Amino acid sequence: MTEPSTTVVLASSNKGKIRDLQALLDGVAIVVSGSELDIQMPEETGTTFLENALLKARAGHQQTGLTVLADDSGLEVDALNGEPGVYSARYAGEDASDEANNHKVLRAMESIPDNERGAHFRCAIAIVTADGEELTFEGSCDGTIGYESRGDYGFGYDPLFVLPDGRTMAEHDIAFKNEISHRGEAMRKAIPALREYLESKAIRS
Repeated sequence: MTEPSTTVVLASSNKGKIRDLQALLDGVAIVVSGSELDIQMPEETGTTFLENALLKARAGHQQTGLTVLADDSGLEVDALNGEPGVYSARYAGEDASDEANNHKVLRAMESIPDNERGAHFRCAIAIVTADGEELTFEGSCDGTIGYESRGDYGFGYDPLFVLPDGRTMAEHDIAFKNEISHRGEAMRKAIPALREYLESKAIRS
């Protein structure tokens, strides 16, 4: 039985993203994935990560009446004029695999020298509370694009994204990733506000 006052629904079907968010929300709320509640996600028509996150959070709230958290995030590569950006999940086409997206980035970066391979992970978190209040938070992480995929952790572009320590995001476990990642930064901003809301909601109910 879902307890509305302490439940947060994750408006995502991405298993890697859900895993990251569940780890970050451990001890904060009862976490339910949108797929468990058969939430239908809207088309991501926004021109920014924040717009898309809000679209998903609003849709989840409208369908459940619960507090819903949505994340929209992606990779911006300097040498590619900020691509793939909001199209990160479908850079190589609709329903493209992570491998296909990574391959397209590597192909586009073949002739780019070391000093021009800067890249940034961006994340926008949108929360629509059970009372309809909207909260938004953003985070980023800077790195470079490697020359090959490396690492068995993570998902998406993690195997290409090289951190200052020389290892890719996918070569770090989830605990370390959540300390330094764009999603971790955004969630560290979001969690105090979310916890305050849930605690007040529990008292009122």
